[in-house]
Amino acid sequence: MDSALIPLSIPGLNLIQTTDFFYPLVDDPFMQGRIAAANVLSDLYAMGTTKCDNLLMLLGIPKKFSEKQRDVVVPLVIKGFKDAADEAGSQVTGGQTVINPWFLVGGVATAVCHKDEFVMPDKAQAGDVLILTKPLGTQIAVNAHQWLEEPDRWQKIKDVVTEEEVECAYQEAMFNMASLNKNAASLMLKFNSHAATDVTGFGILGHANNLATHQSQKLKFVIDRLPIIAKMTDTAKACGIKFQLLQGYSAETSGGLLIAMPAADADGFLREFEQLSGNSAWIIGSVESTTEPGAVITDGPQIIEVKTKIH
Repeated sequence: MDSALIPLSIPGLNLIQTTDFFYPLVDDPFMQGRIAAANVLSDLYAMGTTKCDNLLMLLGIPKKFSEKQRDVVVPLVIKGFKDAADEAGSQVTGGQTVINPWFLVGGVATAVCHKDEFVMPDKAQAGDVLILTKPLGTQIAVNAHQWLEEPDRWQKIKDVVTEEEVECAYQEAMFNMASLNKNAASLMLKFNSHAATDVTGFGILGHANNLATHQSQKLKFVIDRLPIIAKMTDTAKACGIKFQLLQGYSAETSGGLLIAMPAADADGFLREFEQLSGNSAWIIGSVESTTEPGAVITDGPQIIEVKTKIH
């Protein structure tokens, strides 16, 4: 699943470890550093632990960077990564930096936990509900923002979204990606979560399907609601099948946690999550018994347009 879980030679202790890296998505180096750290930390948080005992940073510096570009951009990316690590209560103790044809940024996150400090990702049960803790649509928001500088591509979407709406969606996506999933993780044990994953490059349906097929029981995850950053549904439709947002395959970066938990615990989770984070989470589906494990999005899912708080 999202992280390696390794029992240690010391009785009762387990190592949870993960690594991830990707290309830059946003034009703010500090925020890109935060996003990279938040993204790798999410794999730990999907295990229901809020601990991260150590972070390493992975950095690829483009060959074509001028000395000035390197001296300005790289320290800001490192600063953003460290800022997110500090918020997580962790520390960056090292890593690896290489010269590369293109920019890469990521890291390695490690936690040492007792068995009662994390949630195994394979205990979902029929009757559970599915909760998502960040809205979808980051890939489309980032691309639409780039298209503001590309007239040919902007022509495809300008009739359904304004430049101001694209800027708001981009800012919303950037701050969502840079936000830690720590608050959601801190509530998973309290509200009896049975399984979770973070939603990233395979889209909501891809990750839901992966989680469903790794359960100890034969289960189907049925998604009937999709919370999406405002105006990104119309933008996706204007692009045809390019992003497959409503089909569930639009890639996300540092997306929310997808959590299966008892229906009776869901309202309490949603309330406390909003109190802790100031943001909404949503019940987006349910878990059913089946003979063929997997995940589906129902025909005509309810679209929840998530209005940005950024102006």
